[in-house]
Amino acid sequence: MVSTQNKRMARKSTKNSTVLVVGATGVLGMEVCRQLAAAGKRVKGLVRTSSQEEKVNGLHKLGVEAVTGDMKDPQSLYRAFQNVDAIISTATSTISHQEGDSIETVDVTGQLNVAEAASAAGAQHAVFISFPPFPPMTPGFPLRSAKRAVESRLRSKNFAYTILQPTYFMEIWLGPALGFDYARAKAVIYGEGKNKISWIAIKDVASFAVASIDNPAAQNAVIQLGGPDDLSVLDAVGIFEQGSGQTFELQNVPDEALLAQIAAAPDSLGKTFSGLMIGLNAVGTIDMKETLRNFPIQLTSVREYARQMIVHSVSEGQHNFILGAGRVPEVDEAIEQMGQWLRSRLSSVKEPTSKAHSA
Repeated sequence: MVSTQNKRMARKSTKNSTVLVVGATGVLGMEVCRQLAAAGKRVKGLVRTSSQEEKVNGLHKLGVEAVTGDMKDPQSLYRAFQNVDAIISTATSTISHQEGDSIETVDVTGQLNVAEAASAAGAQHAVFISFPPFPPMTPGFPLRSAKRAVESRLRSKNFAYTILQPTYFMEIWLGPALGFDYARAKAVIYGEGKNKISWIAIKDVASFAVASIDNPAAQNAVIQLGGPDDLSVLDAVGIFEQGSGQTFELQNVPDEALLAQIAAAPDSLGKTFSGLMIGLNAVGTIDMKETLRNFPIQLTSVREYARQMIVHSVSEGQHNFILGAGRVPEVDEAIEQMGQWLRSRLSSVKEPTSKAHSA
């Protein structure tokens, strides 16, 4: 699904552009950098003085120039954005974060700072990773409000914008960090688990972000993104069961517990993940026909993802995150850290009933 709006187009072509990635050391940002470098772009990655050395070195190995800046420091952003044609912002505090990072400081204020600094520095194009609107009957949560606020600010600026709205990432929501533990044939089901979702792979989101730099169809557009399959969580369990030959033990977290958690969560991140869990049973599917005509990208299926994960969990005995052609240890670590954080804060939600899954 694509919506566009008339607006002054970028003042010059971005075919031979310099692209800066905000969130370059994160899960999605690193993959965006990899694909940009593979496409022959001049790539810069925003890093903080506190960024992990191995992640910065990983960017260097990709041929990415690391530039220092912090989303909480507008002047540092303005300096980092000099002589940059396009900016892709993937940063979020939800998957990996440092001390002082929160929905408020990163996903709201930080992203608004990015928009203002990009405009002041003369950037021609900004690509922002958001997510689709939720049904109005679902409870609001901080990340949802943050995304809508940043989208509105981008539309008001003097550069071309692309707002990408991918639905649920299969690697996160069909992975161990959030209770979908295929290596141990166990899965936590939030709500009934019967709602159909157009699960998308992180590397495919990165591909759309990279393609948006040169594709006229991305100019001043809001583009919802999904994968090739419309499947429920229980459908995904069935695919993993077929591939592994194991019967999953399911743990159900009822809707009432999720609603209680979003009300009781002590911070914005806890409320956000509770809201996203509720959304699993409410969001709609995404028709990609028109988008794929404009962006001919080969989408990853849940079945393909399951096959990769089963093979690697069997061969190495644990979850391994795969992007592109190889393993990404940094992403494994980030997702495990996220899982530990969530398990410590959402434990009050899980008063599940266990049962074996029967198709």
